[in-house]
Amino acid sequence: MQRHYVMYYEMSYGLNIEMHKQAEIVKRLNGICAQVLPYLSQEHQQQVLGAIERAKQVTAPELNSIIRQQLQAHQLSQLQALALPLTPLPVGLQPPSLPAVSAGTGLLSLSALGSQAHLSKEDKNGHDGDDHQEDSAEP
Repeated sequence: MQRHYVMYYEMSYGLNIEMHKQAEIVKRLNGICAQVLPYLSQEHQQQVLGAIERAKQVTAPELNSIIRQQLQAHQLSQLQALALPLTPLPVGLQPPSLPAVSAGTGLLSLSALGSQAHLSKEDKNGHDGDDHQEDSAEP
């Protein structure tokens, strides 16, 4: 029970640190946008302001979609790292599919990704560290 508590505490602490780190990145990027915006033409300023407003209005389904894409990309990279032989599959045998992430498990997937990234970096460095993953937003 204590081991589970420690694991929960470590994951919670890591997610809290990551949240604060992301908030600081957002503040800095917002400051950069505010400094650069006056140098753009009026038309481009309107486009940028519209894109910024759209980016601020992210919804839970959009977040779950992003998480699903990151999880699938992570799993795909792990499969590619295994260097599976490129022999054709026998007739009727399908390649393994990636599990679907439902809206209810999206946040759990995010925490799993965060803990896997945290653990893999910890293994490489021999000490605690945080990974940063950027999400791309459409303009």
